Amino acid sequence: MIKKEDGIELLAPVGTMESLYAAVENGADAVYLGGKVFNARQYASNFGMDELKEAVKYAHLRGTKVYVTVNILLENKELEEAVDYIKNLYEIDVDGLIVQDLGLVHLIKTLFPDFELHGSTQMTINNLQGALFLENLGFKRVVLAREVSTKEIKYIKDNSNLELEGFIHGALCVCYSGQCLMSSIIGGRSGNRGTCAQPCRMPYSIVSLKNQELVSEQFIKKHILSTKDLCTIENIDDVVNSGLKSLKIEGRMKRPEYVALVVSKYRKALDKGVNSITDEDKKELLQIFNRGFTKGYLFNDFGKSFISLDRPDNRGVYIGKVENIDRKNMYIKLIDDLDIGDGIELTTEKGEYVGVVANTSSNKGSILKLDRIRNVSISSPVYKTSSVSLLDRAKSTFVGEEKIKYPLKMEVNISIGNPATLSIYDGENVIHVETEQLVEKSQKVSLTKEKIEKQLSKLADEPYCIDIMDIYLEEGSFLSLSSLNGLRRDGIDELNKKRMNFNNRSNVNKDLLRKTEKEFFKYEDEKKDLSGKKLSVKVSNINQFESIDLEKLDRIYLGFYEDIDNCIKEVKKAKKEVFFYTDKIYTDKGLRLLGENLDRNSDYLDGISVSNIGTLNFVKNRLNLPIHGDIGLNVFNSYTARLLRERNVSSITLSPELTLKQIEDVIDRVSMPYEAIGYGYLPLMVMKHCPMSLIKGCNGDSECSICKFNSGYGLEDRKNIVFPFRRQNSTTTIYNSVPLVIIEDLNTLFDKGLQMIRLDFTYEDKDISMIQDAYYNRLHGKLKERDLTQVLEHFREDAGFTKGHFFRGVL
Repeated sequence: MIKKEDGIELLAPVGTMESLYAAVENGADAVYLGGKVFNARQYASNFGMDELKEAVKYAHLRGTKVYVTVNILLENKELEEAVDYIKNLYEIDVDGLIVQDLGLVHLIKTLFPDFELHGSTQMTINNLQGALFLENLGFKRVVLAREVSTKEIKYIKDNSNLELEGFIHGALCVCYSGQCLMSSIIGGRSGNRGTCAQPCRMPYSIVSLKNQELVSEQFIKKHILSTKDLCTIENIDDVVNSGLKSLKIEGRMKRPEYVALVVSKYRKALDKGVNSITDEDKKELLQIFNRGFTKGYLFNDFGKSFISLDRPDNRGVYIGKVENIDRKNMYIKLIDDLDIGDGIELTTEKGEYVGVVANTSSNKGSILKLDRIRNVSISSPVYKTSSVSLLDRAKSTFVGEEKIKYPLKMEVNISIGNPATLSIYDGENVIHVETEQLVEKSQKVSLTKEKIEKQLSKLADEPYCIDIMDIYLEEGSFLSLSSLNGLRRDGIDELNKKRMNFNNRSNVNKDLLRKTEKEFFKYEDEKKDLSGKKLSVKVSNINQFESIDLEKLDRIYLGFYEDIDNCIKEVKKAKKEVFFYTDKIYTDKGLRLLGENLDRNSDYLDGISVSNIGTLNFVKNRLNLPIHGDIGLNVFNSYTARLLRERNVSSITLSPELTLKQIEDVIDRVSMPYEAIGYGYLPLMVMKHCPMSLIKGCNGDSECSICKFNSGYGLEDRKNIVFPFRRQNSTTTIYNSVPLVIIEDLNTLFDKGLQMIRLDFTYEDKDISMIQDAYYNRLHGKLKERDLTQVLEHFREDAGFTKGHFFRGVL
């Protein structure tokens, strides 16, 4: 049994004021919510500043903390507006900020050093090194990646001082949060900017890249990337024992009734123990919303136990099947009660779902008669997708009179010739107030203890109830009822002020803030001479390396170990820079193996490319080598670049979601070598999940014979576009269907201040030499317009190409 005093926080999602009431009244210790700007749920209702102020007041009076999400990547021009926004959040006593953008972190620690920071799951912290990096930056808490197991959580907890937060219930992302570009590349709606279109919930087929044929008839337009919903209520003790401080429920876009019910069930499990959770409790969790439940990566669910293959949405609870059909009606044998207004869903012979609303109440075991629905056959399963009675019961917990009241002790002293005094005790605070009017000797009617108690107990609109009331009353005293009421109001107002002020912050010195802000945002006076047009090449295997002309590049990134010693020697012989590039995802075990490999070659390398905060911290503390920051670090503004530069990063590949104008602005403010990807199949998703795990015989292990690196499979979407995917080191990467090709705009990119353009070769086994030659010649003014046209035509005939976000940006 785990109780509030044990320090475990139950954290609830809040998208509206009603959801806030639902969360608090059902026992949430803290809530997280977003404002109208700068948060990763831009399609939730969210809160304006007046509503935020009211939300904090409401929550704090009831002992609940409020964390605000400011968890998107920000461009330079947004950061100054963010200062004003964060200042307002600071002044209304928001308890903490949930952030993703390292540039914003740099800003907050400079301007509001005591504002509590929580590292968003968008920061992709899945190992101890990432947690330690945030700890050194002054974070108090990190929201761990959903992919970590309870064992990994315990390791991080035992070796760091950060509070750890993790998801325990609700929707899951199939991609490591912060590493998904699929929505932005396909439709311009960026998950990193809070506008994800959820392409993971769409249907796909698994096909062979060799011949575009289906791998299995089972996988025709199935929801291969759509995860089930997380539910850990049966294992909540194991979750807590792993070291999580804060238990997070997902669902800022869910209805208030969902928040009320889910919070109440987990509150019950924490307070009364897992054994208190009944089958009815579990059924109600399913009924309120589910895509099927999984215990998630916390407990090593994988493949079919993790993916909602047949559908991406709420499936309800099974209540029976079609027993008979006649010309006009169909008859359903119910295994549960059904009320008027409940939602029912049936499946047609074509696999489509048809929903109806019950127009009659029926008991368990009875036959429900419905109008016949075309293409629904006998034995078709029937699900109850919404329950009126469950929604009403959930709503009753937060609508009407407050259910949670905090007990007060009142002491009142009334004596003739003195002010009446009132003392209020709530267990933590002590309040003393007195009347301006002196108590008089009564002429006709004297005060009674009953009358005093009645007036002081009028707390219907407040979150309090009277537990103890001690009254000292001198006989024959008189005081007007208005004075008694004023005494109560003054006392409660003072108590509210104390209870609302969780953090005891002083007002912001605006002049000092503006002075510090001006200093923070000023342009660097001295610019390094970073002129020159350079070409870098990134290769993923030795065959690609052997196709590269080392004379036609300035830097090469090697991402493999096969014959690596000789490859490095060849590069050094050609007098070119050689960097080892590292993956976006490493477990702590993976980092140890990486370190062993790097140690053997560090004397010959010119640097290491990192794409994860944890890898950055690991390399920075282990090797005395230049560090290149790759796209996994999500460098979206100058101040992220500045923070990374201060932490040993010597060059950076900018986010592929930036436009040319945004790139120019980043480069103009903070001087260091910048690189952009000019060719390559961009990684759209990086997942622990493996689509091939849905096929019998694959367990998702990196050594699985089905999933080995060169297996050659892709996901075909509803428009017959194929996205290749590869699995390596227990991680699956989905790539764009067409390459980024920016060859005709190379000079434009360099005019914006970029020092280096990179060619990324991922799974290509042909045309590598041709692509390198074309870019090199274009870079050096040797590619004729006729040859450029031929190169572009080659890509158009092959699969087409994209110019990414350089000219169109993201939402």
